[in-house]
Amino acid sequence: MFGFGAILTVVAVIGLIAWWRWQRRRRPDPSALRAEFARLRSTLERAFFEKASASGKPRGLRWKSCEWGDDLILFRDRRSRQWLALSPVTIAFEAIPGSDMEGLPAVGNLRCGWGIFVWQQGWHATGQTLLNLGADQLRREFAGRYELYDLSLTPGGA
Repeated sequence: MFGFGAILTVVAVIGLIAWWRWQRRRRPDPSALRAEFARLRSTLERAFFEKASASGKPRGLRWKSCEWGDDLILFRDRRSRQWLALSPVTIAFEAIPGSDMEGLPAVGNLRCGWGIFVWQQGWHATGQTLLNLGADQLRREFAGRYELYDLSLTPGGA
């Protein structure tokens, strides 16, 4: 007959296998993430603009508009396993009347960057932007902490 320890070991192994399979099923693959982002893209872009506009950054400037590129780069944090999507964005600002930015000629310059979105059982806009990075530089900057999962950009693009 089997002893209590052997039965406990079998139950633990079965539980571990079930947990591992459940974890694998609930973790989406990059193509599913990309498809969901595409389906929600206009809503996510609008939410991004609302959050970024409400952030008060940059100081003395008001978010005027965002023009989004079609590309999307997917990364996964090596430690937390959290997914990030970065999409190219061109941002227009205007000075807030009475701020120290009012009257500065550079205020009207368009800023290029990457809008950051996170996956937490669905895509969410962060309202955060990485400015002044090209696609290749972005990949290098993220290489240490993040795994590049889906490369949709052509080399040297955006």
